[in-house]
Amino acid sequence: MPPNTTATSGDKPGKSGRKKGRKARLVVILLVLALIGGIAFGAFWSISTVRASFPQTKGSITLKGLSGPVDVKRDGHGIPQIYASSDADLFMAQGYVQAQDRFYEMDVRRHLTSGRLSEMFGKSQVKNDAFLRTLGWDRVAKQEYDSKLSPATKKYLQSYAEGVNAYLKGKDGKDVSLEYAALGFANDYKPAEWTPVDSVAWLKAMAWDLRGNMRDETDRALMTSRLSPQQIRELYPDYPYERNKPIVREGQYSALSKTFQQSGAPASTGTGTQGSTGATGTTGGTGTAGTGTGTGATGATGATGGTAAGTGLTGQLTGLSKVLDDLPTAVGVNGQGIGSNSWVVSGQHTITGKPLLANDPHLSASLPSVWYQMGLHCRSVSSKCQFDVAGYTFAGMPGVVIGHNGKIAWGMTNSGVDVSDLYLEKLSGDGYLYDGKVRPFRTREETIKVAGGASKKIVVRQTADGMPLLSDRDEELVEVGRKAGVDTAAPDRGDGYGIALRWTALDAGTSMDAVFAMDKASDWTSFRSAAALFDVPSQNLIYADTRHIGYTLPGKIPTRSAGDDGSLPAPGWESKYRWTGFIGKDELPYEYDPERGYIVTANQAVVDKAYPYTLTTDWGYGTRSQRIADLIESKIKDGGKVSTDDMRQMQLDNSSEIAKLLVPKLLKLDLDDSEVRKAQKLLEGWDYTQDADSAATAYFNAVWRNILRLGFGDKLPKELRAKGQCLWVEKAGSTGPLDDESKVRECGRRDADQAQPDGGDRWFEVVRTLMDKPDSQWWQAPKSGNRPAAHDRDELFTRAMIDARWELTAKLGKDIDTWSWGRLHRLFLKNQTLGIEGPDLVQYALNRGPWKLSGGEATVNATGWNAAGGYGVVWVPSMRMVVNMADLDKSRWINLSGASGHAFSAHYTDQTDKWAEGDLLPWSFSAKSVDGETKDTLNLRP
Repeated sequence: MPPNTTATSGDKPGKSGRKKGRKARLVVILLVLALIGGIAFGAFWSISTVRASFPQTKGSITLKGLSGPVDVKRDGHGIPQIYASSDADLFMAQGYVQAQDRFYEMDVRRHLTSGRLSEMFGKSQVKNDAFLRTLGWDRVAKQEYDSKLSPATKKYLQSYAEGVNAYLKGKDGKDVSLEYAALGFANDYKPAEWTPVDSVAWLKAMAWDLRGNMRDETDRALMTSRLSPQQIRELYPDYPYERNKPIVREGQYSALSKTFQQSGAPASTGTGTQGSTGATGTTGGTGTAGTGTGTGATGATGATGGTAAGTGLTGQLTGLSKVLDDLPTAVGVNGQGIGSNSWVVSGQHTITGKPLLANDPHLSASLPSVWYQMGLHCRSVSSKCQFDVAGYTFAGMPGVVIGHNGKIAWGMTNSGVDVSDLYLEKLSGDGYLYDGKVRPFRTREETIKVAGGASKKIVVRQTADGMPLLSDRDEELVEVGRKAGVDTAAPDRGDGYGIALRWTALDAGTSMDAVFAMDKASDWTSFRSAAALFDVPSQNLIYADTRHIGYTLPGKIPTRSAGDDGSLPAPGWESKYRWTGFIGKDELPYEYDPERGYIVTANQAVVDKAYPYTLTTDWGYGTRSQRIADLIESKIKDGGKVSTDDMRQMQLDNSSEIAKLLVPKLLKLDLDDSEVRKAQKLLEGWDYTQDADSAATAYFNAVWRNILRLGFGDKLPKELRAKGQCLWVEKAGSTGPLDDESKVRECGRRDADQAQPDGGDRWFEVVRTLMDKPDSQWWQAPKSGNRPAAHDRDELFTRAMIDARWELTAKLGKDIDTWSWGRLHRLFLKNQTLGIEGPDLVQYALNRGPWKLSGGEATVNATGWNAAGGYGVVWVPSMRMVVNMADLDKSRWINLSGASGHAFSAHYTDQTDKWAEGDLLPWSFSAKSVDGETKDTLNLRP
């Protein structure tokens, strides 16, 4: 039985510090009246229903199972700092407090990871559940818990689960969150007990959108229906190493007495300690020339990949319909131009003389935010109670994922290394062809329970080595199986090949161990030992203590046979294409106290071509990372010093690199239309800074969007274009001139935030490489309506400027003096279930926004938008932090929304205005500083 909870004193839930504005009160009243009238699922709500789930934050509560008292201190933004005297009590309290604030979110997440969304949301989620059952995240999580995780980690997970269940004890759904009441669960839905596996499974969801280049592989495969191999290569240019530097420039790896030395960097002697093995860095030498990392499709093979919009860190629904786009988005939409920023500056370049570390992961916007801020403090750090750490974690998971303890700080960005491959499988009866013989699939039957409907049974097929057959569930992958090219020795395609997935996250691992180990690490050596446990997903980890800075790349990263770089779909019928192993932990790159005095990671290439392994063929193209490096260099030149606020200002940099390239050319074009010339004049004197109130930014980005559409988007196959974007194209087999009889109307199939060309920095590089080829076929576009045909680059740019002028006239009005980027570039925060699919009034009540934002695509302030779909904000810096190692109490942080998942809590979105303005909140860490910021204290008693 779960522990009992009893409120013994203190304010009733919802009555302390919750002053709502007039609008919020009006929303509640309207919501209640509407729901009494039966608008939302027939549920009956009242003011007491809305407030019933608010957490108690003052007084005391008895929790059976605690060994001693625990204090939960919340500041004015509801951010909790927990103080306990044992590890078990600390994590039990963490589970209790997170459930108080976010249990509905946690419950949706665990239904997601186990493929049981249909139990909550009905038949609309059956396809999602079938796909997730096929992946089997919860099955792998159970294997990890049973056989991989350390005894200590299991105890922490158990204590956390006990805390969650202590909160749930005796509560109905409506007592936990008003969403349950809205769904009609108030009388018949009882949240199930939390389990340790529920927490571990979330790491699989976290890994899904960090899995590598699956979307790029898919796109290349689908492009083969309309583009030649050379054209595909042009759309995936090589990484620009000479212009945008990789992360590791002075680093090493140690293996068999070899030392990797990045080209152009001085040899390092004995730098860094390989934490996982204790082997120290050796004298620098010449690295072995290895496989390059340039990208490009070869032949007509194309590639396969990304099957869903991605289920990464958020664990919340982005919709309730199709598999491809309905799985919750998190680490941003899976495409080029998104990612995260982190950088660390050594004490030699800072005002304090100690390192400064910044991090801002770029993820899809969600409400509540994916991140949960908190501190976990042992009153006295000892073998009995080992933690004193604060930072960001996920609701539903114990520990702190990103942040600092009393001695070190760390940040993360996605490394982008390729840890997933798709295999073409020749199906034969009930099996598949493998080395000339037919092997039977391993099968299992899954039953999907459906709220309000009949259960559905599915059969999951896996290869003998455990690869699930994803094409049984995903229509886009079926199309890939029909189109992906193969050599002449391939077996007959028939109606198409099946598509199976090999992915490191489907192997049991130790990433949960890594979270706790990093929280306790005290120096570079122990940090690298902890990082080595972080096998999936592979992340760029930056590090700082009071004297040193560093970078390390952990992860379970596969090696492949010669000629297979992971960019193309591998023939599943030949064993030689199976993975050959994994890169040794001692062979992964790192950097420690580089001479330049700073390290930047922003999804760029980790290493250059001298590294003897191929980590991926699809890096981000380094636009953000190089801009950050340039900002740091400009600050420290001639002995300048960096402050905490300088780090914050760098996070807000809005400079557009593509504008610097294109605007000089656009200003030289001779335009006939006086109204278009007025818009062109907006670009004169513009400093390329994308401020929300800038008319020039609005016009330039509209021009950029139209350049991409005319030059590339209209030439892509329908599978890559946005829904609603329709073209007249030549019928298959037509040989005559393109006339009405030889054309067919073809409409895009992807949701707007997944379509191409998305406008990220891969497209920056595509356009950059074509600028000196004014007669390239990419710069040709047919006549459309009264718009003339374009025959070269300048004519296409002219056409784009005309189209942009009239597009913005329609959206913002004819008077360009009223234009602004913020009117186009808006952020809406949506509750990720009922805020998307619920009745309009419920959406109005649960959602927030809009906010008019500065920034843009591939800028440091990465308020991303997808050029194929529109200008609305798609992904954002989901949090920002700056850690000051000279005085941790002078560190700063902010979250996208707030601590609470309760829609009418004062802390639902109380950080968003400051986030949008670029402000950071004080981040107290010492007991004295925390006490000074504390507004509410809750005592948990045994």
